[in-house]
Amino acid sequence: MENTIDARKAAQILGVTVKTLQRWEREGRLIPVGRTTSNRRRYTEAQLLAHMGRRPLPVATRTIAYCRVSSSAQRPDLTNQRAVLEQFTAARGLANVEFIEEVGGGLNFQRKHFVSLMDAVGRGEVATLVLAHRDRLTRFGFEWFSHYALSHGCELLVLN
Repeated sequence: MENTIDARKAAQILGVTVKTLQRWEREGRLIPVGRTTSNRRRYTEAQLLAHMGRRPLPVATRTIAYCRVSSSAQRPDLTNQRAVLEQFTAARGLANVEFIEEVGGGLNFQRKHFVSLMDAVGRGEVATLVLAHRDRLTRFGFEWFSHYALSHGCELLVLN
């Protein structure tokens, strides 16, 4: 059986209070999948996503190492980044790592590979995203992108 979530965490995910979950159960709108021995409500993630009108995310399988430099003059740094990420992923025992290399500014959110990477994360296809530095993904707003990745089932590994 799928792992279950307690009522407090379910309420957080749905953006409501525990009292609202209790009312929804009385109304038959969201019935818990089970209860604990102490009669606490338990929900599944798939059940909560279905209630929000979303499909459960597919099982993420891809591991991607993302390398970026700002200009063509920095191409040797791109090669160095990749070498460092190859060593890191091998040391971590990560297999079948896809490497994405891109030349473009960290403030440009229209970068071709960056957009396709974010789309793949949003579809739940990426299990692990490996970066050499936080600012290789984006110059500013890394915390938001980190939250976005984690909320779509993608683990972020940052070397420095």
